[in-house]
Amino acid sequence: MIHTDVLIVGGSLVGLSAAAMLAHHGVKCLAVERHQGTAIHPRAGHFHLRTLEAFRAIGLEDAVRRASEEQFDPDGGISAVESLAGNEIAQYIANLNAGVEQYSPSRRLFMTQQSLEPLLREHAQELGAQLSYSTELVNFSQDDEGITATVRDLQSGKADTIRAKYMIAADGNRSPIRNKLGIEMVGHGELSHSVTIYFKADCARWLEGRNLGVIYVKNDKLRGFFRMVRSGEAGFLVVNTVGDVNRPQAHNIADAITPELAEELVREGIGDANVKIVIEDIARWRAVADVAATFSNRRVFLAGDAAHTMPPTGGFGGNTGVQDMHNLCWKLALVLKGVAAPALLDTYDAERRPVAALTVEQAYTRYVLRIHPERDRAGMQPFVDDLNMEIGYLYRSSAIAPIRNDHALVYEDPRTAAGRPGSRAPHLLLEQNGNTVSVLDLASKHHVLLVGPDGANWANATRHAASAMHIPLDTHILNPQSVSPETIEQFTHRYQVSQSGAVLIRPDGFIAWKATSNQNAQEDFMKDVLICVMGKG
Repeated sequence: MIHTDVLIVGGSLVGLSAAAMLAHHGVKCLAVERHQGTAIHPRAGHFHLRTLEAFRAIGLEDAVRRASEEQFDPDGGISAVESLAGNEIAQYIANLNAGVEQYSPSRRLFMTQQSLEPLLREHAQELGAQLSYSTELVNFSQDDEGITATVRDLQSGKADTIRAKYMIAADGNRSPIRNKLGIEMVGHGELSHSVTIYFKADCARWLEGRNLGVIYVKNDKLRGFFRMVRSGEAGFLVVNTVGDVNRPQAHNIADAITPELAEELVREGIGDANVKIVIEDIARWRAVADVAATFSNRRVFLAGDAAHTMPPTGGFGGNTGVQDMHNLCWKLALVLKGVAAPALLDTYDAERRPVAALTVEQAYTRYVLRIHPERDRAGMQPFVDDLNMEIGYLYRSSAIAPIRNDHALVYEDPRTAAGRPGSRAPHLLLEQNGNTVSVLDLASKHHVLLVGPDGANWANATRHAASAMHIPLDTHILNPQSVSPETIEQFTHRYQVSQSGAVLIRPDGFIAWKATSNQNAQEDFMKDVLICVMGKG
């Protein structure tokens, strides 16, 4: 029998992220993946601020950025055209990173999943995670102490038994684990039976001088989008509909696709009848907008496409899955180490499912507006802009103090954020050991108490309370001798606290608690706060 703390089923983007993040927190984990290796197709490609912040927290951001810049322009835009050679009909984002520097230490980027996954795989293994490819889950059961799973090596046929304390189901949109647990998916259902056409063609002349990262195509023949490599010599075309969208068969291109039709569609998307095209591969898939009714069942946690499926409009799918793991892995680490109570793990569903539901709806809204505007808009949510979606979403759970019940509030504008408990900590640059770092960099492994220059009482009270409860805690006082008056002013403004205020930031960069002044700065009070934050209340 193989023993591990966490069994991860699925070794693609989300499963590998889980492995790397768990290993970053010192958790013994094993990921099993039925395929022989990492992704062979580009797939997910638009990576958001919050995802890059998550990679930054585990020391992977720089490598990801370098690999991205080898393939794509660093600040590409998102536009819609009649064809590459034709007219531009809309510009959704002119520059991917315009104006984001005041809100995040990271930058958005484009990157192929087949380039990202090997980086995640190598990093996870360097941190100590175990990965097993060509291995499928055969069966599992759970009891009060853990998970017993049977896995099979697909090459040798050998079966092994794994005993784990918890299991993460990152096993895709069809998720056998989710199905066995009887967890339903709810939402808009299937929108189209689509295809992704991978091809080579010299499109450089139509990309030159244009800041195009994702290129939506909308004409009488097809609707979908291109993504091209920097050279313009290769890329893929997603096709969601063909011909008259009022006909049902227009939304089922996957059943009709052939290499000849694929070439015709790429040519229509390019807009040049004479361009030479080589079709490399065709992938069939379903555009679906659904979310799981629950993200957890006892010791099993759903993640990625197993928990939420959404069309690629907006690029939310893979990003949301990575952010699932950024929320869950530090909680598993503290529970496994005995620092936090098992009840802390209940907050994964409480915090992530409302955010995922919002994200599914926003992907659906973008699908309707950008791909199928003729669709009935009854039940479609209003458009929420990308910055709100990426770093403005809020958590509400028993691990946020004080406990709040305003669950209807799922996001707030980070441009006017006020350091609300349950929100991502506003970006603030500080000096640490001669280096400039973000507040978000301070909270990558442990809880962090950020204190104003007159808040020493909070620092002392929280240190003593954390020490008595054996909770790892880092404390940072914004001392006038080490930070500028401008930084202190930014802290009080962005976090809406006085100079004697304090903010407790979780290892995922979200605010667990704050005090606007040093009133009640007592050890017993902070013990109560930490009891709540650690799921012990």
